[in-house]
Amino acid sequence: MATRPVFSPIFEGLQLVQETAIEFVWHPGMAISQRQLNIRSLHEAAAGAGLSPVLEVSTKAQEAIGRSLSAFNLTIALNSGRSVPIEVAFQGSKVFESGGPFEDIMKRTPREAKRDPRLRESGPLREFRYEGCSWVLEPVTAFYDWIYLTALSSRRELVDQLAIYKGFTDIEFNPKKSINCQARSVALFLALDARGLIEIAIESQESFLATLRRFASPTSKPSVQFTLFP
Repeated sequence: MATRPVFSPIFEGLQLVQETAIEFVWHPGMAISQRQLNIRSLHEAAAGAGLSPVLEVSTKAQEAIGRSLSAFNLTIALNSGRSVPIEVAFQGSKVFESGGPFEDIMKRTPREAKRDPRLRESGPLREFRYEGCSWVLEPVTAFYDWIYLTALSSRRELVDQLAIYKGFTDIEFNPKKSINCQARSVALFLALDARGLIEIAIESQESFLATLRRFASPTSKPSVQFTLFP
């Protein structure tokens, strides 16, 4: 058995994203067919918990829309006019104690960018530096969410297909090992978009953080993105 989260957008109140832990039968193996078997198992278990339909957001998704939403495929436009996958922008913006950002990563494929050895050999992560703007490490998913939301905001043809889904998953995301999750970012986008806040949120770093703080009430159960707000 394994447990993975399903992320659902919340359209009213002080919570933006609901995370529901779903236990399901895990099928070992690295082949795409095994990953897709696990996705089906996860989604069947989610349906049993009242969450259906659910969309897998990853390169392993069987639905084309899910693959298009993967951070390996969804692109963001740089100031230079060139577009790069979100995964490339994220990895290429990392600043470590002993180096970075490594600008040449911005010319790599997503898989090459993620596996660049300098990302593991340059000491602790200190910040992100993207298009001349520095992002600190708290809130922990702020930078990743911002670039993802910014990229998705220009793809309305994708957003328009998401209204039917009750939640989103990423079979590779294990909250015990990782922090950022493309499925959670999709849910966050839909929550902000439904409230008419998405354009304001992505306008700038300051605007994005200010928008999130509106939903960081100490009296409400916080969404997982915002647990490290001061």
